[in-house]
Amino acid sequence: MDPHRYCQERAAASGSSFYYSFVFLPPDARRAITAFYALCRELDDVVDECHERQVAEAKLDWWRGEIARFAAGAPEHPATRALHDTPQGRDIPADLLLEIVDGMAMDLDHPRYPDFKSLNLYCYRVAGVVGEVAATIFGGPRGEHDRDVRRYAHELGLAFQLTNIIRDVGEDVRRGRIYLPQDELARFGVAEADLLQGRDTPEFQALMQFQFERAAAHYENALAALPAGARRAQRPGLAMAAIYRTLLEEIRQARFPVLRARVSLTPLRKAWLAGRTWLFP
Repeated sequence: MDPHRYCQERAAASGSSFYYSFVFLPPDARRAITAFYALCRELDDVVDECHERQVAEAKLDWWRGEIARFAAGAPEHPATRALHDTPQGRDIPADLLLEIVDGMAMDLDHPRYPDFKSLNLYCYRVAGVVGEVAATIFGGPRGEHDRDVRRYAHELGLAFQLTNIIRDVGEDVRRGRIYLPQDELARFGVAEADLLQGRDTPEFQALMQFQFERAAAHYENALAALPAGARRAQRPGLAMAAIYRTLLEEIRQARFPVLRARVSLTPLRKAWLAGRTWLFP
């Protein structure tokens, strides 16, 4: 199969909010971000779908070798081949891709996080770096804006990951993982058994409101950091932000039913939010 077709089908099948945010891009940038997204999905699936640790470790090691081949100009996997086939993709530093692999590997060793500081490293690797790479692919003004755009991208990536953590609390705990920091569980009086047994207590509601407020603050920080001159180029990220912020607010308004249900937006609503943001960034 053609590598770009493989990535397109991988992205479309996921139904992710990310897919809706970059359908408006010019062809070259759209192919690059679609390939990058497909690569991230491949890496994420290693840990989610491999139930034996040794198998997951072996696959992640293969991906480290594949990234080395990507850097050398000879990738083998359809996602990395498609990424290397685009000018924007070839410019991605291999070190950043390896950071993402290292982030996925943390799921093998860290089913719990003692505090937000330790969780922040995980979020940086699996989301902040992804944001930085995506912002580079989207392009826009360079030079004086670079530092601010990188800050925007990292803040936005963190906000996305915190939203995912809130949305997936029940699903993650059933997989044996708890991304809510342990010291915050203790502070709000929520036991792991409460999560495992789906107890929607007043203490759990207070804990989740705290998580909501932190995620919302990172969205605000991201948007405040983005220079006005870069907003047009970063429309795909802003479209993602519109979708994810709406999802976060939906979860809050539904009183955080995340222990037993997965809140999501309809494809039509995602497309509408993305289109509106693209037209009016």
